[in-house]
Amino acid sequence: MLEGLLSEGVATGAALILLLVGMAGVVLPVLPGSLLIILTLLTWAVLLGGTAVWTAAVVGMMLATSGWVASTVLTGRVLHREEIPRGPVLVAILAALVGMVLLPPLGLFIGFGAGLFGAEFIRRERDWQAAGQASLKALRAMGLGILLEFGLAGLAVSSFLIGTLVHLLA
Repeated sequence: MLEGLLSEGVATGAALILLLVGMAGVVLPVLPGSLLIILTLLTWAVLLGGTAVWTAAVVGMMLATSGWVASTVLTGRVLHREEIPRGPVLVAILAALVGMVLLPPLGLFIGFGAGLFGAEFIRRERDWQAAGQASLKALRAMGLGILLEFGLAGLAVSSFLIGTLVHLLA
């Protein structure tokens, strides 16, 4: 009995830590935040079992998946509408990685913005105004996407906490 409670406590504690790391990964896209949340909830449910745990895990996985998809679709839609091809986005990602190494963690965002603007500036034939407007709209969409994904990741973690509470009280 005591051994079972101890192993459940360790599994639940480890899951909570991984879920918090996953939430950080949504904001600092170095880690695949939503994917980590989904896999953690699935593993937690497999290890503990039970109706409350599985219900909380499935609800949490659906919320995390919804946030991940909504963020991707929203950002992709704006990039498509602003006619920003993959090339400038790849340059921005590379610049973000360089920025992260030079000035962690702010360099990630500064590098991405500067890389996107620079690539758009060159692509739009040195029209800084058009490059700035397109970059700003893309950055706004990405920020909104991250906020949406983070909110749904938080709800997924809340589902985990409620499931844990119900499981312990049952």
